[in-house]
Amino acid sequence: MVRTGLMELLDGRLDILAGRRIGLVSHNAAVLPDLSVIVEALLDANVKLAALFGPEHGFAGAAPEGAEVLDGVDRHTGLPLYSLYGEVKEPSPAMLSGLEALVVDFQDVGARYYTFLSTLYYILRSASGAGLPVFVLDRPNPLNGLVVEGPLVDPGFESFVGIAPIPIRHGLTMGELALFLNTELNLDAALTVVPMEGWQRAMWFDETGLPWVLPSPAMPHLSTATVYPGTCFLEGTNLSEGRGTALPFEIAGAPWLDGYALAERLNKLILPGVRFRPHMFQPTGSKFAGQVCEGVQVHVFDRLTFHPVLTGLHLLATARELALESFEFLKPGLEGKPLHLDLLAGTAHLREYLVAGRMVDEIAAEWAPVSEEWQRVREPYLLYR
Repeated sequence: MVRTGLMELLDGRLDILAGRRIGLVSHNAAVLPDLSVIVEALLDANVKLAALFGPEHGFAGAAPEGAEVLDGVDRHTGLPLYSLYGEVKEPSPAMLSGLEALVVDFQDVGARYYTFLSTLYYILRSASGAGLPVFVLDRPNPLNGLVVEGPLVDPGFESFVGIAPIPIRHGLTMGELALFLNTELNLDAALTVVPMEGWQRAMWFDETGLPWVLPSPAMPHLSTATVYPGTCFLEGTNLSEGRGTALPFEIAGAPWLDGYALAERLNKLILPGVRFRPHMFQPTGSKFAGQVCEGVQVHVFDRLTFHPVLTGLHLLATARELALESFEFLKPGLEGKPLHLDLLAGTAHLREYLVAGRMVDEIAAEWAPVSEEWQRVREPYLLYR
């Protein structure tokens, strides 16, 4: 079994927290192998927890995507509970008052636009300003740490779904991301990463021996995370990405789409490691709630050859071609910046190329040198081989 940073902390490194009043930045998926949650584990180890901080979806991981989470009091511990999602994304001096260190433990999913990365950025920035040390307890990248894919975030396209210039599938753990952000973005926090033991870069989550606990309501399975780096593109369009169903991000469609035609066209592309099946579904929430949608289910049969970002782009482009009069790119969201698809992609080029009729493979070919350069840039921050 892979030993997480939390396990390593509890079994031999508690001295780094000794006597300090700790602010814990975490969520429901930060568990031990016996499914004990991090709050219980730290309190049982006599760690002086003084405040809790939750990312998007809240400390309990129950809030829907995009829903503002309010501050409050944790009813199990009586500790103050601060939300870092909504109008406030960075801890204020008042929230940090009286604390002597911050501990961060997130189970990430390996995609840049999963917002725990942005919360990590703001934690490091605020801790640096307040002179507080930060301890990041590392966990596996569930999609392995070898494969990278997708464009970087262009200047001017930074947002909460793209806080730093890294590829969509970045191939780093949260500990490695913390080291990268702290150095490359000049955050200069007093950062310590408590690394895992036994994790190797080729490992997928189901090879670690650790239990999967959904890190957000729409990330129920490893199979969800496997396709998410590509099918999340659909959030920037009026296609349903399957929210409000049992298979978010693994199905896609709309009431005005022909699922059989979509599956046929996608399967003719012979994309590596994946097939598409016509699928009808009726979401209970989110886009097209209560309406019958036609589309496809994405079936990954070889995850080692599967390219999720490329596949997601093909899915988006093919659906648009089939229903050009009904398909739309969504307008800017709460951040009032570029179109949401552009924020997800980190660039306007992807959308502009699609509208101009460029071939998807031609677009994706531009990512190859990006991936090569990213492999070089990230090398100093790798903790595992």
